[in-house]
Amino acid sequence: MKLIFIHGAPGAGKLTTAQALLGRVDGRLFDNHAAIDVARTVFEFGAPGFWELVQSVRLSVLSAAAERGVPLVVVTFVYVEPHDLPTFVQFEAAVQRHGGRLLPVFLQCSTEEIVRRIGNPDRVARNKMASGPSARDFMARHRVCAVPRPDCLVLDSEANDAGANAAAIIRHFSLTARGATA
Repeated sequence: MKLIFIHGAPGAGKLTTAQALLGRVDGRLFDNHAAIDVARTVFEFGAPGFWELVQSVRLSVLSAAAERGVPLVVVTFVYVEPHDLPTFVQFEAAVQRHGGRLLPVFLQCSTEEIVRRIGNPDRVARNKMASGPSARDFMARHRVCAVPRPDCLVLDSEANDAGANAAAIIRHFSLTARGATA
């Protein structure tokens, strides 16, 4: 299994890029908020046990996909250094345990652009971070950066649209686009 690990700040365009990518290649989407939404059914956001359940769901899904040989999964994630490194390592191990590869992609975006995007009605409807002050505070308090892997593809989601970034991911990781001949 190949796991495309698209990470970046809230509002950087992770889900939009993942959807653009999956419009061009065959694969499955595991949006970060799917696990968060499961945890919200039994816990308030951030309550004791919340993040443990989120991580358990994430690892269960990725392990099941790798074990069953799902060829390509695209996951979205807000990666904060150094706090999320153990989570990333667990994801990588779950995929590698079944002969798969984790392919990291970091979306760079300025705080100003994130604040501009953050109030998007879709974000509000999905219970994502949706206020400018919250985004500014998050970016000031956390080190959102690329995972520490030499093969991490860094893309500018402010200068490039999701389609251009999806095409760059396909090229960089030699993925087979739908309709492409071998």
